[in-house]
Amino acid sequence: MSEGHDRTTDRLARALGWASLGLGVVQVAAPGAVSRLSGVDDSARARGTILLVGARELFHAAVLLGSRNPASWVWTRVAGDALDLTALGQALANRAGRRRGRVAAVTAAVAGITAVDMYTAVRANRPHEDRGEDGRDERTMNLHAAITINRPREEVYRYWRDFENLPRFMAHLESVEMVGGGRSRWKARAPLKKTVEWEAEIVEDRSGELIAWRSTEGALVGNSGSVRFSDAPGGRGTEMRVNLGYDPPGGKIGMTLARLLGEHPEQQVRDDLRRFKQVVETGEVVRSEGSPEGTRAVRQLIQRPAQPVR
Repeated sequence: MSEGHDRTTDRLARALGWASLGLGVVQVAAPGAVSRLSGVDDSARARGTILLVGARELFHAAVLLGSRNPASWVWTRVAGDALDLTALGQALANRAGRRRGRVAAVTAAVAGITAVDMYTAVRANRPHEDRGEDGRDERTMNLHAAITINRPREEVYRYWRDFENLPRFMAHLESVEMVGGGRSRWKARAPLKKTVEWEAEIVEDRSGELIAWRSTEGALVGNSGSVRFSDAPGGRGTEMRVNLGYDPPGGKIGMTLARLLGEHPEQQVRDDLRRFKQVVETGEVVRSEGSPEGTRAVRQLIQRPAQPVR
């Protein structure tokens, strides 16, 4: 990335910082007026929400205007935009007449600001999309995780080696079908309720020690992975080490949406391994009655305290 590109992205980030400063000052100084003009309402709760949003905007302004690398902080604005759009969507559904029109106008304005924030954030990440000195495509995400499972190594290996078992504990997988010759067909959920499919082949298989695979040529989602199995110290079962590499669907923009939806792959891998441990050790994935959807951030908004099962 050239120095000119650095300066351009930083200028955009600082401009967003000044915008946050202006918005924050107005919202903190006159929350009631902002609430009425936006078509929300003039309740104490609405004014309190506006105050919190104003404080958040002042925080954005502080980090964007005070940082030596402001572009790296634009993600804070993107996250705030997601919260604002969610709240405005709820307000839009509960308003009518002139107030609904005002909320719709504000929603359109916030959506436009979100587009600018996203553009700036993606620009800030562009250096990672180039190829490195070794020719490797740096867009590939590399994920690493490990877990100890209280079962013999051969048993853990056999369960994972049957890829058709993987959807039992990998929440993003819909199905894996073995098609013969060491090949398998995978179908997975992607952000925004999309699905992706690809074929993979086993490239190394050492019983009780290692399984390695990679997607076949032409796969929409290029990926590869390996799992190593070893005896855990102290006779505590099996230690698994997972290494995954893949190209995110939609590139950096797709990764941005995934983060906002609480579906970042690094968190997915950790959650998948915890569920794998539960399945192998107990025979099923343990769910709290109050958290039937698991740990995905977007689902936690609707979760509730657990209650005794009737």
